[in-house]
Amino acid sequence: MAVFSRGMALGALMAGLTAIPAHATETIKAVVIDGYPARALWVKEFTNFFIPEVDKKLAETGNYQMDWQESYGGSIVKPKGVLEGVKLGLGDIGIVTTIFHSSKLPSQAIAAVTPFVSVDARAVAQAVDEIAKEYPAMQAEFAKQNQVYLATGVVLDTYQVFSTTPITSPSDMEGAKVAGAGMNLRYLEGINGAAGVRGGLTDFYNMLQTGLVDKAMLWPEAAKTFKIAEVAPHMLSANLGAVNSKTITVNADYWNSLPDEVKTALQEVAVLYRDHVAGIAMDRASESRDAYVAAGGTITEASEADRKAWAEAMPNIAAEWAATLEEKGHPGNEMLKAYLGKLEAAGHTGVRDWTMN
Repeated sequence: MAVFSRGMALGALMAGLTAIPAHATETIKAVVIDGYPARALWVKEFTNFFIPEVDKKLAETGNYQMDWQESYGGSIVKPKGVLEGVKLGLGDIGIVTTIFHSSKLPSQAIAAVTPFVSVDARAVAQAVDEIAKEYPAMQAEFAKQNQVYLATGVVLDTYQVFSTTPITSPSDMEGAKVAGAGMNLRYLEGINGAAGVRGGLTDFYNMLQTGLVDKAMLWPEAAKTFKIAEVAPHMLSANLGAVNSKTITVNADYWNSLPDEVKTALQEVAVLYRDHVAGIAMDRASESRDAYVAAGGTITEASEADRKAWAEAMPNIAAEWAATLEEKGHPGNEMLKAYLGKLEAAGHTGVRDWTMN
């Protein structure tokens, strides 16, 4: 009877040992911030795509799991405050809207200074991201802000012009007040009397409704999301081009504290997110145009002659951009040629050669 009891006890002990995992899973907190609301495309997809993909990768080994704490819509930072917020550690990971920071992140404007080239968000996202990883200048700019660059995001197929009054060509913008966000305000310099008014996407509806501006440059998906047809029911389809405007970054101090496995997962998923969001932007482009019309909007296609004339009337902001980087010791001219070369190889050639003065 005693032998049987000892056997039972040994069996219970062995069962208990096998129930203990080989190692404990470490939980790592990650505070994610953006000033834009959760309904914004890139924010929504960070929740629905980026986070689950990181979780999936980490689950393969079970060594780590993330405790995601998401804060959007201005609860920690406003849209223009993400760069500073991540720098100060208010967030561990941020979706930085780079167009607000042309002085601190000048190289990020590479797509913005080359309008009328490509309306393919996927091609632009990949080209910009490759430039960022092939040339140190882009990542060095984020390093100065105490951040580590992960990947570029392109959330729009192309900027268009939305107007409170009928618009059929760029000439209808003469003398108008036009809302924009960053470098795209310089597109107006070739249009007589047009004045750019800086604002954020969340401001455009009120700016148009109150008469602060007559027109705004944004993209159809955003026009649908923010109900722009209610205040600007006329759209000129000028196909100004896709522009990178979002970058996923990580606070450098936080990054240095992360295990290599987690770093690798974040880097790999950032690239997947880059292509995922750009793909959605393209998939929704036609649908968003239809939704704008269904909401009462009217779309007029700009002629190729008008597009070319608009591009050629602009100052060569691409050459200026490259020269500014050259002055800082970075190969701006080489970066510009490499970027346009990548787009050309993907089948996208602009109506103007921005490498030529």
